[in-house]
Amino acid sequence: MKPQENIAYGGNRNPAPADRDAQTSSERALLHLIGLQRAGGDWEGEMVWCTMILAQAVIARTVVGRPYGEAEKAGILKHFRYYQRPDGSWGMHPESPGYVFFTTLAYVALRLLGTPSDEPMLARTRDWLHSQPGGVKGIPSWGKFWLAMLGLYEYEGLNGIPPEIFLLPEWLPFHPRRYYCHTRQIYLGLAFLYGKRFKATLPDGLRDSLRGELYPEAYVAIDFPALRNFIAPGDVYVPVSVWLRLAYRLLSAYEKVHSTALREKALGVCLERIVYEQRISRYQGVSPVSGLLNCLALYAHDPHHPDLGPSLDGVEAWRWEDEEEGIRYVGARSNTWDTAFAIQALVESPAPVAGSELALEKAQAFLKSAQMTEELPGGRAAWRDIALGGWCFSDGQHRWPVSDCAAEALSALLAIADHPGYAAAVAPERLSLAVDFILSRQNRDGGFGTYERRRGGKLLEFINPSEMFGQCMTELSYIECTGSALGALAHYRKHHPDRSDGSIDSAIERAVAFLRGGQLDDGSFPGFWGINYTYAIFHVAKGLRMAGIPAADSALQSAARWLIAKQRGDGGWGEHYTGCLEARYVEHGESQVVMTSWALLALLDILPPDLDEIRRGIRWLMSRQQADGGWPRQAVNGVFFGAAMLDYRLYHTYFPAWAMARYARLVGASQDGRE
Repeated sequence: MKPQENIAYGGNRNPAPADRDAQTSSERALLHLIGLQRAGGDWEGEMVWCTMILAQAVIARTVVGRPYGEAEKAGILKHFRYYQRPDGSWGMHPESPGYVFFTTLAYVALRLLGTPSDEPMLARTRDWLHSQPGGVKGIPSWGKFWLAMLGLYEYEGLNGIPPEIFLLPEWLPFHPRRYYCHTRQIYLGLAFLYGKRFKATLPDGLRDSLRGELYPEAYVAIDFPALRNFIAPGDVYVPVSVWLRLAYRLLSAYEKVHSTALREKALGVCLERIVYEQRISRYQGVSPVSGLLNCLALYAHDPHHPDLGPSLDGVEAWRWEDEEEGIRYVGARSNTWDTAFAIQALVESPAPVAGSELALEKAQAFLKSAQMTEELPGGRAAWRDIALGGWCFSDGQHRWPVSDCAAEALSALLAIADHPGYAAAVAPERLSLAVDFILSRQNRDGGFGTYERRRGGKLLEFINPSEMFGQCMTELSYIECTGSALGALAHYRKHHPDRSDGSIDSAIERAVAFLRGGQLDDGSFPGFWGINYTYAIFHVAKGLRMAGIPAADSALQSAARWLIAKQRGDGGWGEHYTGCLEARYVEHGESQVVMTSWALLALLDILPPDLDEIRRGIRWLMSRQQADGGWPRQAVNGVFFGAAMLDYRLYHTYFPAWAMARYARLVGASQDGRE
């Protein structure tokens, strides 16, 4: 096949047993999906990451004097045991090697829970830590900070995080308001605690015991200032740059001469912003990571602060618990995200399956209730973009709406509206608010950010202080978010006129141009929030086709050729997470249900369903379907900040159900002569 040619549309259009089987498979898959709907009308699967937040929650609750009960401790211990690696360490995600950062925090948390130091699981952990180059002394900067708050590392060994950075003129290109919102909120808490030099009191004798357990040498003999930039090699994803080292030197010099009065003013400003964030997010924070830091900041200011109790309760909104894996905290709740995709899978079916009408009615009601219908008071002063009309990744309670979550929710509501028998139409005013919100997240280059428009330049990434994560300093324009936004805006435009200023048409045109510009020479698109190229192509195909770009378009044909070239011998597709770390395609050793579903959904947007490659993919997907209509969980499938892999537990349910439903619909239409 020549690169310039369209894919040949051969294939047998006569009914085939596989097609009849696919209809049955689709029905079983959708029934299984309906069975997972929650009482509130939403779907939500756990977004699995790592033990970091659980460890930090244990530390924070110990520090503020609100320890877990015995039953909770048992559930937490179960989770740590479940994810401990055979060598005694804990990793960045379920498939990663051990990290000094995550392992050290887990060790400290387990000791705070009362686990004896001679317990075998901790003995293995100590052996692993002591075997690493530099041991615990090589923990990354955020880990150094958590240890310093516990008296297990000295503040002199930290690079400065002065709260005065929040007093800088906002026009400066490195002002914190320009940071990615998660990073901004994390450093707000860190800066306050650093400025206070907060140091907690541990239970009797535990601090000295932990010092002896964590460090092979005497604690008093450690040269902490010399360790500021020493990071365990296995924990480094983004090395400390020359520019960051220069910034650290300047901050170190400033710390020696800073004004006490200015420090107090800066602490006051940070505390005011922390209190605002806790209250406006209903005490959940944008994530439990910043929420826990905010709890410690409130405690450091006043152990009896009136917002401390509600903030500790707010952290519990992120808790997840089950019998198999115990108690843990997720990095995000995915109610809206999962529900939007589940709706689109159900609506794709060529005919309603039992219970689908009621399920869609309940799901629509959930999405309506989760939409932001009020603007945030004081949001502009708090560096927040507009929220009105948007949807959060979660149920909306913390009021941090996101572009692609809003876009997929809008697409889901519009998909229901295309089938009037499913549910009553949503008020046009609510849909219009959603469009306004989505438009507000488009960047100058035509792409879409997530929580906010892009505020900072690429140079900010050169002063990324996290070491473990990449591209976390600024909002970007993302292929996937742009595909989602494009699809939603184009779908809306099919039923509603453009604005008088032509803003929807303009946004669609710019988004299409952005996606075209993001295509690589081999026809693929790089992902950012999923693994990886397959995920990005799924969103690109979805968005471009909804925008009216013909299937014969060269960009779509090139993407389809790339997918077909990556099809595995058994008919499936699979990418390995290391491709995200290395910025290249890495094939997984086994075909993956989730990647196969993304590939099929994209190909079915571009090519006829009777193409042999599509049929082979469908057969493989059917061969993996379980007796209950679902599919098995496999490898990690999501990613954030380049290195942190996630397992979206419902991806293996609604994406294959969606692919099977689309195939069944298209095959049925083809056989009826409609396509």
